[in-house]
Amino acid sequence: MIGRYVVRFAALGYVMVLLALPVGYVFYRTFRHGFWPAWHAVTTPDAVHALKVTLILAGIAVPANTIFGVLAALAIVRYRFPGAGVFNAVVDLPLALSPVVVGLALLVLYGRGGWLGGHHVVFALPGMVLATMFVSLPFVVREVVPVLREIGTEQEQAAATLGAGAWQTFWRVTWPAIRWATAYGVVLTTARALGEFGAVSVVSGRLAGQTESLTLYVQDRYQAFDEVGAYASAVVLALIAVTTLLLMTALKPKEETR
Repeated sequence: MIGRYVVRFAALGYVMVLLALPVGYVFYRTFRHGFWPAWHAVTTPDAVHALKVTLILAGIAVPANTIFGVLAALAIVRYRFPGAGVFNAVVDLPLALSPVVVGLALLVLYGRGGWLGGHHVVFALPGMVLATMFVSLPFVVREVVPVLREIGTEQEQAAATLGAGAWQTFWRVTWPAIRWATAYGVVLTTARALGEFGAVSVVSGRLAGQTESLTLYVQDRYQAFDEVGAYASAVVLALIAVTTLLLMTALKPKEETR
């Protein structure tokens, strides 16, 4: 009995120290002078533009990586092809590489004098999109692969035996089994895309009002000693991520009931 409480309090204390206290402190520093200073800080033209850039990056990277993630998971689990093991390992590469290394690689590849240089990729939105897509690549794949392995192929084979085509089998048999794994992967991908800093910092050029995402804007405001602007922008990022998670949680019971 005592051991159970020790483990419980240890887990709660760990979460408090690493998550609740830092996040709570950011909210405190944001609103300690009231709501309106924070509101004015995040509605300046540069802050609004940085938010738009961040939403554009996430709006491109998340759908692209969701589609890729589902297809890649199907390829890894359901098909045998030469180099499957290498492909499976390469998918995890963004988890092992530092984002700064990713940004530097894109800079060397697409920058002036690079192999694919001269196409206005780096120091512009396309380079930021590529960096965001790269760092958020694995999450949908890694959520869907275990579920596909767990459900096996019996139901899919039965559907094929009854005359269902590949698309019908996927939509009516495979997708219902993996939809919530995909949804959790989308949440993780969204959080990673919203919070990416290192790779985007290298390839963006950090031009205020042009190629500055909200994470870069947070650092810019903090270095300019505008603490309210920095903390308020960080709170906006946190609220977007939390809202995404809450929406998924709220929709899940309805979907399961239906």
